[in-house]
Amino acid sequence: MRTPLSGFIAAAIASLVIISGISAAPAHAAEEERKDPLLAFNHAWAMVDRETADAIEHSEYLGEFADRRINTGNDGTSTWTGRYLLGKETYLEFFGPGDAPDAVAGDTGLAVSADNDGDLAIAASNLRDMGADPVEFTQVTDLGDGKLIPWFDVAYTTSTYDTFFSWAMEYRDEFLDDPRLSFPPAAFEGDVSRDRYNRDRYLDHQMRDVIGIQIATTAADIEKMVPLWRAAGITIRVLKDGGVLAFDGTTTIRLLPVPAEEAGVRHIILALNEAAEEPHTETIGNSTLHVGPGAYALWTFDPIESGATTRSSGSGKPLHPAFGG
Repeated sequence: MRTPLSGFIAAAIASLVIISGISAAPAHAAEEERKDPLLAFNHAWAMVDRETADAIEHSEYLGEFADRRINTGNDGTSTWTGRYLLGKETYLEFFGPGDAPDAVAGDTGLAVSADNDGDLAIAASNLRDMGADPVEFTQVTDLGDGKLIPWFDVAYTTSTYDTFFSWAMEYRDEFLDDPRLSFPPAAFEGDVSRDRYNRDRYLDHQMRDVIGIQIATTAADIEKMVPLWRAAGITIRVLKDGGVLAFDGTTTIRLLPVPAEEAGVRHIILALNEAAEEPHTETIGNSTLHVGPGAYALWTFDPIESGATTRSSGSGKPLHPAFGG
């Protein structure tokens, strides 16, 4: 018999995935033959309220549930501190106020990336064929010795937006092959994959991957960011409310149009390594994580009242902290 919680998770999965005409399944389930997109969901980040950020960092349950890391990055011009939950191919990144340059509560971002060397260049070429003029550069990082090394190549459509920024990326060989980082060797020629970058620490936890995410942002942001996903070969469906469903073969992204003051991450659906033996509900700051029943978890975030009168796009620069704000 289905419990109320299982029905709630099923309804959330339906709203993100089933409506797109594609059935939801754990990341490791067999899939029908399909043409793979050039790029796929890599990670999403969210600036949440301080209480939630601190709870994500210190929750004993969350540390058991997922491969949680607290990392500070440095690109030579700015630093940022994030809370990372790493899966097999995807991950989540959370900031609290003051953890990242310029961002305010309710700001979000999402990266799609190449698993094969050279696919980002093809996606960027597709963007140009669509009439866009993508911004392209190589992001660098400092591993602690004061010397900058290439980290990943970047392409995006525009650096002017309200609350939500999406970019495309491709990890650099110099980064993945650096012996100080201990990434596994390439599994195939041109392997710059998410699987290689994330390593296999997810196997010691319940969380396997992100398979659904709902982000609320402005209609203008949706119009500006979605062309990048089209150029990457990601399936796009425009909804009657002006929102968008995007599907890369594993992860479904739902963008919900709202006024800027109502922006923020709303729901995240996670695939588990194994079905949960017993359903569990955990309050994490102003968010709630429902784990099970079955091989899924639903993470719901309360709307944020940021009080911000000027959003992060005021600088006209990319919002992601790794881009120097």
